Amino acid sequence: MTEFSRKFLIFLFLLLVLSPIFAYAAEIVGYSEPLENVAEMLGVEENQEYEGLLPDYSVPGLDMFSGTFISGVVGSLIVLGMAYGLAKVASRRGDDRGH
Repeated sequence: MTEFSRKFLIFLFLLLVLSPIFAYAAEIVGYSEPLENVAEMLGVEENQEYEGLLPDYSVPGLDMFSGTFISGVVGSLIVLGMAYGLAKVASRRGDDRGH
C-alpha cells in the first residue's frame, strides 16, 4: 500500500468517525432538508410505502445517538463500496482499451 493510499484511508476513517458531530451540529442550528422545506411550503404530504432500511437515520430499538451513528456508518460504507466498485470497473475498462 502506498503512503498516499494509507493517508487517504486514515482521512476517510476520520471523516467517518467525525460524521455524527455534523449531524448533531445540524440539529443544534435547526438545519432541515431542503426538499422537505419545499414540500412543506407547497403543502405536499409525505406518503411513503417504503421508508428504507434506516428511516430518519434511526435504528429501531436504539437511542437516537446510536441509531444516527450506525446509519452514518452504514450509509458511508455503501457509498464507499459503490465508489470502489465503480473504480474497479473503470480501471478494467482502461486496461482493456490499453491492450
